[in-house]
Amino acid sequence: MNKSFTIENDGFSLTGKPFRILSGVMHYFRIPQAYWEDRLKKLKAMGLNTVETYMPWNLHEKEEGQFDFSGILNIREFIRVAEKAGLYIIVRPGPYICAEWEFGGLPYWLLKDRNMRIRCMYEPYISAVTEYMEKVIGILKPWQITKGGNLMMMQIENEYGSYGNDKTHLSFLRNLYIDNGISVPLFTSDGGGVRELSSGTLPDEFKTINMSSGAADKFRILRKFQKTGPLMCTEFWCGWFDHWGREHHIQNPEDTVDNLDEILSTGASVNIYMFHGGTNFGFFNGANTYDSEDLKGYYATTTSYDYDAPLTESGDITPKYLALKDVIGKYTDVSVDIPDDTDLFSGTESRQAVDSVLMEEHCSLFELVENSMTAVNCVSPEPMEVLGQGYGFILYRTMLEIFLQDESGEETLRIHGLHDRAQVFLNQRFLGVVDSGNSSISLPPGAVSQTLILDILVENTGRTNYGPDLLDNRKGITESVSIGPHLLFNWEVFSLPFDDISDVRYKPAGSLFPESGIPCFHRGFFNLEEAGDTFLDYSGWGKGVCWINGVNIGRYWNTGPQRTLYVPGPFLKDGMNEVLLFELHEDKSAGTAPVLRFLKNPVRDPEKM
Repeated sequence: MNKSFTIENDGFSLTGKPFRILSGVMHYFRIPQAYWEDRLKKLKAMGLNTVETYMPWNLHEKEEGQFDFSGILNIREFIRVAEKAGLYIIVRPGPYICAEWEFGGLPYWLLKDRNMRIRCMYEPYISAVTEYMEKVIGILKPWQITKGGNLMMMQIENEYGSYGNDKTHLSFLRNLYIDNGISVPLFTSDGGGVRELSSGTLPDEFKTINMSSGAADKFRILRKFQKTGPLMCTEFWCGWFDHWGREHHIQNPEDTVDNLDEILSTGASVNIYMFHGGTNFGFFNGANTYDSEDLKGYYATTTSYDYDAPLTESGDITPKYLALKDVIGKYTDVSVDIPDDTDLFSGTESRQAVDSVLMEEHCSLFELVENSMTAVNCVSPEPMEVLGQGYGFILYRTMLEIFLQDESGEETLRIHGLHDRAQVFLNQRFLGVVDSGNSSISLPPGAVSQTLILDILVENTGRTNYGPDLLDNRKGITESVSIGPHLLFNWEVFSLPFDDISDVRYKPAGSLFPESGIPCFHRGFFNLEEAGDTFLDYSGWGKGVCWINGVNIGRYWNTGPQRTLYVPGPFLKDGMNEVLLFELHEDKSAGTAPVLRFLKNPVRDPEKM
């Protein structure tokens, strides 16, 4: 049967009949592939008829010219599973997506070009965008509703009105879709203000807005730019995301219901952001920079992207889900039953708890560097991107043959252009932590005749994903290092992306742990009769990264508000499992071997409304 989806003067039309988009957001790249079907069935059961997703360029083309659409990145399969669940799909391919995702989805390798300009008509950027988007369009084109599929609409860029005003750039992207065979409607989405809509829209393309509340007022503003056609909220924010060291955000379900009811009462279509948030696995969490009275500086997003969504990070139905299902039921049929998931990994009945996992084996960072790593020699410190590294950590080392002293007997080390967080060591003894907000540290008095090794371990804690600071995203040491008035030259630089940790050589149980404050890998094993979801409790540990059976589960940090890491059942196996931590701070040198626990439910700090 030939199908069509069009935008008419008074609404959407699906194969000649009026249609209201009731959509929810899921990001396939934040959800184990084995769980896509379960989550999509639950989306359908809440009364929604459409699923929406972004596409992260920095995963699909992690290195320039190397494309990946397999496994958790198999967008074709995600669309197919959505179609099987009876859902239409809206795709927002970018190239920029925001999404609280590393660099807003842009690939790190763009920043190898020191003159790079993004989200505009800078030729090297446009060339990279064109190659990527042509690949993406080739994959999506057969799924268009006009070709019998379930792909209903596609977005041009993303919230561009909050970034720039290059309408030529927006027109270029629009034409890229059309020239490569996209025939479904295109749209833009922006904040509901006059400035955003002035800068982020195109005259002849469908315009939508994003909001959490105040629908009537915001739709009135939208009507100044789009006199006819359906109203649509492309991002109805039903929760919010968390930063390390800040409060856990929740939104009162009653407020969420009232705000959704206001949108639906206008006759508008809606896309709930997020229906199911998922997890920032690996090193792909984003970050934000702020400059307000209440909040200043850089803040990295947590590993959990639960978002206080109707469906939790681990796929559980919440009171908010049931309340939203009720309000949606005022406007459409919601008779689809909520699926029984007790036989799936994500069912609470199959969750695992392990009381004690001894982390008996270990390897210090400096042992790893000396045994397995090769340095690049640089006159001055170079950022990650220049060295072809995107993510993880980077170690800078230089020799101080003369340790200058001022009259007080101390000297100040300054790291100029530090992104984002560094630990400083002198002769492999920990001196302290500095970050982009405070990049100076006092060094102790030193002997003039002594040769000292200065090590600076820098963590890329996540590239900014939103706002004018997007270009200020090179990581590591981006400028120089000085002691007092003197710049330090002649460095060895060790790239530590940790995308392959097979070179770590562990010392067995019973061997001495490294000196206090030295970053260290810790390894333990635990047995499961049957694999199922669990939550790693890292209380007693400081800050670092966790791998389960070789899969990077994400970062942990004792600053909260997240206190556990979600470990999906598909990442585990029946029988023996391996857990690794790269712990940056905590002293595990004394007493018995350190311990981890796995819990059946997550732990977070008290919430902030």
